[in-house]
Amino acid sequence: MYRALYFEKLEDNLVRCTLCPRECVIKPGNRGFCRAKENHAGELYSTIYAEVSSSAIDPIEKKPLYHFCPGSTILSIGTIGCNLRCKFCQNWHIAHIQAPTRRRSGRELVNEALHNDTIGIAYTYSEPLIWYEYILDTSKKVKEAGLKNVLVTNGLIHRKPLEELLSYIDGVNLDIKAFTEKFYDEVCGGKDYFNYVKETAKVVSKACHLEVTTLLIPGLNDDPDELQELAYWLAELNPDIPLHLNRYFPNYQMDLSPTTVESMLMAKEIAEEYLHYVYLGNVADADRTTYCSECHYPVVKRDWFVEVDLNGECCPECGTVISLILS
Repeated sequence: MYRALYFEKLEDNLVRCTLCPRECVIKPGNRGFCRAKENHAGELYSTIYAEVSSSAIDPIEKKPLYHFCPGSTILSIGTIGCNLRCKFCQNWHIAHIQAPTRRRSGRELVNEALHNDTIGIAYTYSEPLIWYEYILDTSKKVKEAGLKNVLVTNGLIHRKPLEELLSYIDGVNLDIKAFTEKFYDEVCGGKDYFNYVKETAKVVSKACHLEVTTLLIPGLNDDPDELQELAYWLAELNPDIPLHLNRYFPNYQMDLSPTTVESMLMAKEIAEEYLHYVYLGNVADADRTTYCSECHYPVVKRDWFVEVDLNGECCPECGTVISLILS
């Protein structure tokens, strides 16, 4: 095990984890809510350092990141555990049960990323922020090798550790579960955490490339007024932030009917009133093309292959600068 970086010592050998807003107070021999931190004689340790549950070479678009090195591949890795308990969890088999892991050093992963001609490493699948110490160490090695680091995260973390980590991160896909505190409380097991996620979005938007994903669940977070509030709020940060609206299907502890395609199309229309780039996920035959926000010229086509048509950073038709990282 590896000594944790963010915690406070309390009386009677208790410790308080200060990595995320849960701030678990942990007794000796016990673990925090996320299962990733354990108290040993009044010191806090990571139980998952270098423990990898899942890995794959993925298209960057699968993260999803559509405006970050389009057409490239990235080594995706994940561990176990999470600091939320979303009833619809897509990765519950590693987030909420004791899945098997394999010990992988950061150097091994960098070599694998290089060997497979990828752009770098994405920390994803389960919640990467609870893997903080390992990601911080590994991300430094990734940058030394000239590669990129990507986070796919729920954004539940205190500002100080976030800013330290973002020094080495190039791109983030932030999962905003909904745009109400009630949803986080009743569906995600995270009371009073909504504002922390919004703060994370603000910090990330100023530090590196940001894209946002929201899974639309019928009757819970797909109200038109709520979607309008989400899109308007993101546009105030930057209207060029890509928003991925994903279609819900039953999973884990939730058996509601899937979101209708009609509802997804309506949500996209609402969001596009405020944001330049809105995409639908888990919708068959959805248009994944990136269009110029001014003249609607198709600057990035995504089908079996990804085709980028830009004049430098600009639309070749009208000259508008396209918010897109090519390399």
